[in-house]
Amino acid sequence: MYRTHSCGELRASHIDTEVTLAGWVQKSRDKGFMIWVDLRDRYGITQLIFDEERTAADLMEKAKGLGREFVIQVKGKVIERQSKNPNIPTGDVEVLVSELTILNEAKLPPFTIEDETDGGEDLRMKYRYLDIRRNPVKESLLFRHKVAMEVRKYLSDQGFAEVETPYLIKSTPEGARDFVVPSRMNEGQFYALPQSPQTFKQLLMVGGMDKYFQIVKCFRDEDLRADRQPEFTQIDCEMAFVEQEDILNTFEGLTRHLLKEIKGIEVDKFPRMFYDDAMRLYGNDKPDIRFGMEFGELNAVAQHKDFNVFNSAELVVGIAVPGGASYTRKEIDKLIDWVKRPQVGAKGMVYVKCNEDGSYKSSVDKFYDQDDLAKWAEVTGAKEGDLICVLSGPTDKTRAQLSALRMELAERLGLRKSDEFAPLWVVDFPLLEWDEETERYHAMHHPFTSPKPEQIPLLETEPGNVKANAYDLVLNGNEIGGGSIRIHDKQVQALMFDYLGFTPEEAKAQFGFLMDAFEYGAPPHGGIAFGFDRLVAILGGQETIRDFIAFPKNNSGRDVMIDAPSPVDDEQLKELNIKLDI
Repeated sequence: MYRTHSCGELRASHIDTEVTLAGWVQKSRDKGFMIWVDLRDRYGITQLIFDEERTAADLMEKAKGLGREFVIQVKGKVIERQSKNPNIPTGDVEVLVSELTILNEAKLPPFTIEDETDGGEDLRMKYRYLDIRRNPVKESLLFRHKVAMEVRKYLSDQGFAEVETPYLIKSTPEGARDFVVPSRMNEGQFYALPQSPQTFKQLLMVGGMDKYFQIVKCFRDEDLRADRQPEFTQIDCEMAFVEQEDILNTFEGLTRHLLKEIKGIEVDKFPRMFYDDAMRLYGNDKPDIRFGMEFGELNAVAQHKDFNVFNSAELVVGIAVPGGASYTRKEIDKLIDWVKRPQVGAKGMVYVKCNEDGSYKSSVDKFYDQDDLAKWAEVTGAKEGDLICVLSGPTDKTRAQLSALRMELAERLGLRKSDEFAPLWVVDFPLLEWDEETERYHAMHHPFTSPKPEQIPLLETEPGNVKANAYDLVLNGNEIGGGSIRIHDKQVQALMFDYLGFTPEEAKAQFGFLMDAFEYGAPPHGGIAFGFDRLVAILGGQETIRDFIAFPKNNSGRDVMIDAPSPVDDEQLKELNIKLDI
């Protein structure tokens, strides 16, 4: 038996108990006549003590040779600690060691295995197995496990069955780029790794499974960000014989359950917001509603004077910044520089200070009088002491720029609190979006999303105005889940493929298996997929997902620990009938 107790288990009630512990040496303090060793495992730290009065000379000598991260086993008696440590659960006791076995020696780690480490991100990713020993990373992975268990518990209790779907599937032209896998036995042909189990979960509904879920790996060959990895995890779900309201109610329930069980927070309201309103009021389809600063469209009250910047703009729009009238000119100039950065792309910013005495001071006083600026304040909801920030230009571009500014200001003002949670459903997305490059419509979600039933006739006359039977679940300004009611009728699906530019032959080649399945009685069905990595990070109070993934990739999509991707030898390429011209 390597251990009778863990290193986080011992308390005052264990005093005088003979124990066996095993773990890693966190640190060692040698006073000559006395040696203390902090022994660490996943569960905590226990202090070991060796002293000349009670410890044999050969054991003292052995203890002196212990280095950081040595793996050891000790036997000894639990005794009361003379200098107690209230900062750790085991701080009332220590173990007087009678036997010491070195299970494995260790090189000096390239960074300190402490909560606050001296290792940079690249170094810690190279030695990720060492980084996992640090409490912040370890606790993040255990937190992920806890969330996964609560997801499985809730969905299982709701009658969902977990079903595994294939990882080697058929490549499809929609969505992001696929990772492709050559087939040795089928020369010149390739599998794709799934971007989602979309068609398989629909086939499970045709198969009568009724309620399906899966916590599943998905793969997308696209550029990375802090919240994106080439392989990521989804909570993938589908239900038969449901309408949109059934889906929303079920997964409101899951979100409530997670917030209550994981964070101890009760959330009653899940507001519903139309996509068009989200874009008009917040400039994006995943608004953070923990704070205000809603957009106020100013065209009607700003395009009647000789200020050509506004007169020539498709949209003039502003937000009221709480307390912003106290900003100095230098601070406002820094804001203007911020919106002019290439990442945001605004050409400039007009501002209005709403003074405490009810007067207004703006950067465009030459063109607008106090009555004009009062109307701006009314439209944006600005109060005395606030600052109005105004951008103008093409509608979509300007909304995106002001949305970025709104989020930046909220961050600076401390309005994005990680312990505050505000869920929101965004509904009625456009079914299709026009792509200028290909000069055709693309599915905004995917080609299996159902249009609003009453709007199907509009597909022939006004395809750009058709709304999808689709919904996104937003939490704190992040999309954590998205889904739709699916098309279950073969004729409607064929019509959808037609409007997406597929010929009947192309639709048959790519999705014939699904169309064929619809001929054998497909029930009405719909579903949703949660971004599990992102959900866990938000519940854990973080914006980035890396620390909640055991072995993440870097921003170049590389695993620097195992050095992947990497070349394969010529013999493997020959077996796969692949020739590289480099």
